[in-house]
Amino acid sequence: MKKLLSEISACTICKAYLPNPPKPVVSADPHSKIIIIGQAPGQKVQNSGIPWDDQSGNELRRWLGVTQEQFYDPKLFALVPMGFCYPGKGKSGDLPPRPECVTTWHQLLLKKMKSVELTILIGQYSQKHYLGNTLKPTLTETVKAFREYLPGYLPLVHPSPRNKIWQKRNHWFEKEVVPYLQTAVQRIIK
Repeated sequence: MKKLLSEISACTICKAYLPNPPKPVVSADPHSKIIIIGQAPGQKVQNSGIPWDDQSGNELRRWLGVTQEQFYDPKLFALVPMGFCYPGKGKSGDLPPRPECVTTWHQLLLKKMKSVELTILIGQYSQKHYLGNTLKPTLTETVKAFREYLPGYLPLVHPSPRNKIWQKRNHWFEKEVVPYLQTAVQRIIK
């Protein structure tokens, strides 16, 4: 795993398409119990080099019911975005993750992690890739049907502050999904 993570941190495959020099942000361990597959780092995370080091990360940790120390323990959580580098700004937020990371690195990383009990898919990009034709017509429907994807996958909406409106419209998320998620996470990491 060390060698693979070193290769990933030196990756420059999509350099020509990035607004910054490549600086892949990923964290994993052969003993990781839970994999969190998000979208791609934002500019703040790209600068710090620490996955989920922003408001979205704070909300995600609240949903998971874990401390920062637990969250950043790679033996507990592997943090593997669809794109490992900040893709740049688009018209209505960040650009989609670059496709090179998932096709080049994901399977190699996943094969090294033998203790995974749950993979959390955050947002449409990871869900489309990993759930394929079992995906529901909308992200909301996919997240609402989260039990259909268990025990392997648990789809979530992105914890971005921009999604607060979605959360207010979908009260069931806090009432059903978050408690289920917290219970599952506590059972796995104990």
